[in-house]
Amino acid sequence: MIIHMAGNPPSGSSALAQTAPRTDETEFLRLLGERVREARARRGMTRKILARDSDVSERYLAQLESGHGNISIVLLRQVAQAMGLPLADLVREGPEHPVEFTLLVQSLARLDPRELAEARKLLASSFGAAVERERRHRIALIGLRGAGKSTLGARLAKKLGVPFIELDREIERISGMTLATLFDLYGQTAYRRQERRALESVIESQQRAVIATGGSLVSEPATFDLLLSACFTVWLTAKPEEHMSRVVAQGDFRPMADNEAAMEDLRKILEGRQALYSKADATVDTAGKSVEASLRALDAAIAAKPAA
Repeated sequence: MIIHMAGNPPSGSSALAQTAPRTDETEFLRLLGERVREARARRGMTRKILARDSDVSERYLAQLESGHGNISIVLLRQVAQAMGLPLADLVREGPEHPVEFTLLVQSLARLDPRELAEARKLLASSFGAAVERERRHRIALIGLRGAGKSTLGARLAKKLGVPFIELDREIERISGMTLATLFDLYGQTAYRRQERRALESVIESQQRAVIATGGSLVSEPATFDLLLSACFTVWLTAKPEEHMSRVVAQGDFRPMADNEAAMEDLRKILEGRQALYSKADATVDTAGKSVEASLRALDAAIAAKPAA
């Protein structure tokens, strides 16, 4: 059935919002309208045909294509399906991808996981230099809590003139809750899932950035592999005693409740993760160094060419 504009739509099923959008929403709706209009034109579909095939009225489509219609996600999905497009192609933010990119994605989507891994290796071997240049524009700091990731990361980002992103804060933004609440309500599995989403979001939206990761990110193989592939990683390390003292200096006195046991746990964690942390492109030892000295060492590590 074709949905028409006449009358007031039922509550909860409105296809086009009646409230005035904000400036950023206005621009998004304009781009969305352009995408729908261009996709329809490429397929040789009149608005009448698209209305028939999508069960959305011509009047709605006219509003949508003019950038004045805030169509519901359900009806937009019908429009996309009628044109044989993934919904994501219509709502994607940013510039249009070249046709070659779209064809490549379609080809990759037909591969199984083993074939995808092989395709990734082939791309890396053929276009490694370009990938490496892009990767070095994102600096990711890894290491245990108290290594200096936040302090040095913020200073480095300011010096480079790029955004500084703490991945834990990005997780909180995406999930809409604090890390403590996320763990309490949904457990570590949910945290890992949100951590992966947060990292993907940062990589997609930031071509240049300094990223401070959570100390345990390296324990999740797929997420760590993504980090290594998309960022130039630096392991900030220090002596266990310094890790501990810096955490306390940050205002967390919980380790002091049983300092001896806490130190032993910290040493075991560091020992267990050492092989993972060492996969980083560079290592900077901050033990016994001032912030300024550590920053200079970090600068030098980033400037140096990675080992072949």
